[in-house]
Amino acid sequence: MNETQVTVIGNVATEVTYAQTPGGVPVANFRLASTERRYDRARDGWVDGETQWMTVTAWRALAGHLIDSLSKGDPVVVSGRLRVREWTEGEVKRSRVEIDARSVGHDLSRGTARFSWAPGVRSGSTGGSPGGSAGGAGGGAPGWAAGAAAGADEAPGAAGAAFGEAVPGWIVDALRGRPPATAGVGAAAEGESGGDV
Repeated sequence: MNETQVTVIGNVATEVTYAQTPGGVPVANFRLASTERRYDRARDGWVDGETQWMTVTAWRALAGHLIDSLSKGDPVVVSGRLRVREWTEGEVKRSRVEIDARSVGHDLSRGTARFSWAPGVRSGSTGGSPGGSAGGAGGGAPGWAAGAAAGADEAPGAAGAAFGEAVPGWIVDALRGRPPATAGVGAAAEGESGGDV
């Protein structure tokens, strides 16, 4: 079956609503406003163009994450399947553009965010343990990084084989919660930031 996949940049225009289907499946919705920005030579500046309005729908775990992460006005990037719903009210034909979201994230070109792993997400095929942590803020590191840190002692330089390349020692140390090294990358960072790495 052919599907139209889209990625849209915009702002959360409404509060995120959350519900469950009769079968107990979580679902969340919000309206997304995506406004074109273009350069106007006559005004010698950027101006707003037309605003496109879409309804974003997310299911299961993503639905819960939206409730915990998004607020009205947040800049976001939404990727998923495009749908156009059409219906008739009396003699009037109506339509609505929807995105069945696969991924939603904050638009980091307009600000910063801090990521936290959801409990149990890193278990299974990624090599992480449920709710486990390899050190660091926000619930630890991904499974590949934790595996790299664990394997660094047995085969120095071969850590990070999941990516087909070695993981630098300062990353392994950071994953294990060790203080930064005083040579190499750690020393360069200390010189620039007064020791906070």
